Amino acid sequence: MAFIDLNSDVGESFGNWTMGDDAAIFRSVSSANVACGFHAGDPSTIARTCRDAVAAGVVIGAHVGYRDLAGFGRRFLDCSATELADDVLYQMGALSALATAAGGRIQYVKPHGALYNTIVTHETHAQAVVDAVKAFGGDLPLLLLPGSVALARAEAAGLRGVAEAFADRAYNPDGTLVSRREAGAVLHDEDAVAANMVRLATEGTIIARDGSAIKAEAESICLHGDTAGAVSMAAAVRRELEAAGVDIRSFV
Repeated sequence: MAFIDLNSDVGESFGNWTMGDDAAIFRSVSSANVACGFHAGDPSTIARTCRDAVAAGVVIGAHVGYRDLAGFGRRFLDCSATELADDVLYQMGALSALATAAGGRIQYVKPHGALYNTIVTHETHAQAVVDAVKAFGGDLPLLLLPGSVALARAEAAGLRGVAEAFADRAYNPDGTLVSRREAGAVLHDEDAVAANMVRLATEGTIIARDGSAIKAEAESICLHGDTAGAVSMAAAVRRELEAAGVDIRSFV
């Protein structure tokens, strides 16, 4: 690939609780998945994150999730399609106001945590997310897992579906992510992570946890901002990709 996007989950601090170092990670990434207040992020945190993203020239995306602040959005909520669509639209509206005030705008949407993983297979919730994005307007791209139901639903609705890979997460041989409930699901060896992402960008494969090479086509690579050592890992991934001749720029 001539270029690839690096995205990171940011704006996830809340009140006196600090999560990640967003300003530092903006030096390495090209897209920012900004929390919208339902899984993390208070208004002042979100506003500050948007200002920092605009100052760094990083594209802003809405990181929408289930209404699960206590569980950091990592628990499935059995809500109706209407309720979920309304929740997603509400989050986009809140972020849009704060991004506009900072001199930016929402340019894509990425579901967070349990919502992201649920809509890989959950038809109803996948359609609810797509319906919310369509209702917001602007035909914003959706950043999703390759092969997911949501990706197919987005494209059927005339939205651009953008496939992504995860730098700091372990993969099963079938291409799914190893559950966070399992040991080794989150990766911390930045040299190995960077090498795997170079392989993705140049060969279209990722090494799964059993050592097998799996096909993985992606336009964007996610680096979680709350992972220990995230700033250093993001810098290493960017450095090695550029050394391999891959430019870093947003998919939008």
